[in-house]
Amino acid sequence: MMTDASPSFSAGQCDACGTERGPLLKLSLGKDFFGRPYDRLSPSADQSPKWYCETCSMHKTLQRDFRDIRAEFDKLGAGHASALAGADQLQRAQLRLREIAAILNGHASGSRLLDPADVNALIGRMQAQAGAPPVAG
Repeated sequence: MMTDASPSFSAGQCDACGTERGPLLKLSLGKDFFGRPYDRLSPSADQSPKWYCETCSMHKTLQRDFRDIRAEFDKLGAGHASALAGADQLQRAQLRLREIAAILNGHASGSRLLDPADVNALIGRMQAQAGAPPVAG
């Protein structure tokens, strides 16, 4: 994902895992999975800033992508306009979810920000709706 070229840094404690090692960062500007801009530092949207270590920052990006895909899939299922209406976007989202699941499964310490079971459940829902055969993973 694209992010602002100059992230903010803090020397405090990671708000996800509690580590005090290394610099903590907050990437405030960027684009979501569907290319829509977001700004987490706008005063109305971010009253209590959070800071993350490098690993948790990456997991936060995974969490954001998962939430975006789930929200668009829920819209699609309800018959509303969705960024997943095109087959190519749906396939891209399924691929990203598999990638997220693989990344989470590869971290021995797990993630405090995103439950792999939630990701796998969404993959299953998408495959069931599409009538696609399950993908081994």
